[in-house]
Amino acid sequence: MESIFKAIVLGIVQGLTEFLPISSTAHLRIIPALFHWDDPGAEYSAVIQLGTMLAVVIYFWKDLIQIYFKSKEKIGIWILLGTMPICVIGFLFKNQIESGGVRDFKVISFCLLFFGLLMLISDIVASQKKDTSEIKLIDVMLIGFAQCFALIPGVSRSAITIIAGLFLGFKRYDAAKFSFLLSIPAVIASGAFELYTLTTALDKATNINWISLIVGIVMSCISGYLAIDFLLKYLQKHKTYIFVIYRFVLGIMVLYLNFHGFIH
Repeated sequence: MESIFKAIVLGIVQGLTEFLPISSTAHLRIIPALFHWDDPGAEYSAVIQLGTMLAVVIYFWKDLIQIYFKSKEKIGIWILLGTMPICVIGFLFKNQIESGGVRDFKVISFCLLFFGLLMLISDIVASQKKDTSEIKLIDVMLIGFAQCFALIPGVSRSAITIIAGLFLGFKRYDAAKFSFLLSIPAVIASGAFELYTLTTALDKATNINWISLIVGIVMSCISGYLAIDFLLKYLQKHKTYIFVIYRFVLGIMVLYLNFHGFIH
């Protein structure tokens, strides 16, 4: 039952923080440390992201049908191309990404603070004149390359892609929407790869089982769907400042707790 409870908590955390620009990998590192649980690892984080991927597909199924089956434009191919950078970088630096060094709390706190500041700047200077109908291949590739930074815990995939979208002149809503659509191929690739890896050594490093894994995926799907709906509606009328403040507070708190030995 304890493993099921952990899966529920981590699944909810993953779903909410995957789409809100506050870093899901950072939270999946911080929450277990606060409860003195073992670090679930980058592999587990990647697998339960399949639940958040399912949430995106359910939420945007009409858009996806339009993009990949009905549209005469090349946006579907562009999205796949925009996914290539993070897939290549993720594969080449898999060991470094999953190692303890990049998951260090000092790295996480720095990324929370630095990219929170970058989000603030992007929201201030952004012209916000473009919508997704005006997106070009160069926009897709630049956002795709920016997405690579999300491999570092504390950055946040949704944060860095929204930041890139804002700097390229897109409206907040459209930057967030395209961020979600761009996430689908990358999440499918990373989640499927890690799921395959875990089938051969399920209990070796992460001490999880199939039931807890499935529960985590389901909970991340439900909470992820709610997070998408909230963020898109919120950004239609509000700036990203609330998330900037949250990142600053969390970054400073993580630094303090780690310095005093409360989390490690």
